[in-house]
Amino acid sequence: MNTALVTGANKGIGKHVARLLVAEGFTVHVGSRDPERGQRTVDELGPAARLLVLDVTDPGSIAQAAARVDHLDVLVNNAGIGTSLATPAETVLDDLRRTFETNVAGVVAVTNAFLPALRRSGHPRVVNVSSGTSSLTWSTNPNPQFPHGNGGAAAYRASKAALNALTVFYAQTLADEGFKVNALAPGLRATDLNPRAAASGGDPAEAAAGAVRLALLPDDGPTGGFFSWDGTTVPW
Repeated sequence: MNTALVTGANKGIGKHVARLLVAEGFTVHVGSRDPERGQRTVDELGPAARLLVLDVTDPGSIAQAAARVDHLDVLVNNAGIGTSLATPAETVLDDLRRTFETNVAGVVAVTNAFLPALRRSGHPRVVNVSSGTSSLTWSTNPNPQFPHGNGGAAAYRASKAALNALTVFYAQTLADEGFKVNALAPGLRATDLNPRAAASGGDPAEAAAGAVRLALLPDDGPTGGFFSWDGTTVPW
């Protein structure tokens, strides 16, 4: 049976990713910092869901979680934060550090900890949930998703640009082992990422479907790419 781990799966896009993977026949480890919220999600998703208490910023928590998972076919690095909408000149350094700790270092720590389990899969897939606002091309040129020329949410967008780079590097170094590693631009969704997202009205399930598409890529599918929720390519 195929097995997946979705970080930050107790709410928002991650919860919908977990739900869709369960529907695809996966056993899904629901990664959640909060055991109670995670258990509620597991109860909703049914017997194919498993609670995995996991704080992506806590090395001890990551090690304990990895020790519980022997085999993994899909890793969806969904957990992330982006509370500040400040420009670079207004950004508080503690906010910047905390954002990078979760969105960049956390992804590396989790991915590396679960590599042994992923290497036991015949078709390992890694999906990194990024953001279209991290595209430097879209940020400096007209694009289909948001007004360019706005330097707001600098910490979040810079962290996701760093995540995009890591996606390429993982894809390059793991390609010979059959890995497919790609980044997803989920679009603006009604989640608690920040007040703008919460008020957007965007359906998180629509973004989740894009993540699942990348999780189910065939062996001749792309790796090291950046894709929008609708399957189109996003420029770096």
